[in-house]
Amino acid sequence: MRFRVDRDVLADAVTWTARSLPTRPPVPVLAGVRLEADTTGTVQLSSFDYEVSARSQIPADVSEAGSVLVSGRLLAEISRSLPDKPVDVVLEGTKVVVTCGASRFTLLTMPVEDYPNLPVMPPTTGTVDGDELTHAVAQVSVAASRDDTLPLLTGVRVEIEGEKVTLLATDRYRLALRELTWKPSSPDISTVALVRARTLSDAAKSLGSAGSVTVALSTGSGVDMIGFEAAGRQTTSLLVDGDYPAVRRLFPDETPIHAIVNTHSLADAAKRVSLVAERNTPIRLSFSEGQVVLDAGQGDDAQASEALEATLVGDDISVAFNPQFLLDGLGALSTTFVRLSFTHPNKPVEFTGQETLDGEDNPEYRYLLVPIRFAS
Repeated sequence: MRFRVDRDVLADAVTWTARSLPTRPPVPVLAGVRLEADTTGTVQLSSFDYEVSARSQIPADVSEAGSVLVSGRLLAEISRSLPDKPVDVVLEGTKVVVTCGASRFTLLTMPVEDYPNLPVMPPTTGTVDGDELTHAVAQVSVAASRDDTLPLLTGVRVEIEGEKVTLLATDRYRLALRELTWKPSSPDISTVALVRARTLSDAAKSLGSAGSVTVALSTGSGVDMIGFEAAGRQTTSLLVDGDYPAVRRLFPDETPIHAIVNTHSLADAAKRVSLVAERNTPIRLSFSEGQVVLDAGQGDDAQASEALEATLVGDDISVAFNPQFLLDGLGALSTTFVRLSFTHPNKPVEFTGQETLDGEDNPEYRYLLVPIRFAS
């Protein structure tokens, strides 16, 4: 195998392909990235850990075709550190020599014949705008659990009904829902998938800038899998198995009280006030006509408070939140104002966004946060 490739092209492709390699692979070959050079002028890089696969195809000047398996993380670090010159990659016996300008690296190869076959991309289910997918996944994934002992809650539930896609995630303390439209391959498609939040976030971030992202889904036919493809890059992931809890019913049907606050101002104030909040202690928001007062700390501890303008519809109300969960919800909103809708001081509070103070809120994105009970 022998090929020459642009340094930036190689570095981007190797870094992307190696991004999901396991830290402690069950077998050594799974720490590798496979390079396959074809005399048609392409090099395909691939990685696989039996759950997530990644493929990236790049143009190259290939003089000898071949296939080789080398340490993915090491090749990524080397390729990023190379000078801005063409890179020559040559297989010499059981070693791969990478040369760039005056830099020369020799890497040991792994037995490519022991590398598992990568899964086949499922049939195309539809396409979605890359930027919208990236934004939607970021809004929802903040609410997914990081606790691997609850694998169901580490996933994002993807509900597809025709042209509408709904993303849902919860960690039991908050719930996020985002609706978006896409172009389905079949107008009457109706299916559900549970995708690992980390995998979905990674795919959306890395492929979203490509413009249009192709989504491929396979359920109920042996191996349940989702795939994403854009700009010569392709990734697949096994779906999470199990029945996701019926979380939609947690959103209240009616909210007799709601408050409207500038999103950016509320987030900034919450950051300042939370500086005195000890670990796992809440900050309190007290709403009355014309204002909301944020405060944290009590007794002999450090204390902070700040008042902001707010519009309140309904009775005065006070709630307390985990500061980080509050900031996650506010950070997910891209609107000028946030509407907080209440049913009771101890019941979950719904966050939605709106562009104007006296306008309607947009239910496209909804963030439900469970308050923390506090002593009166």
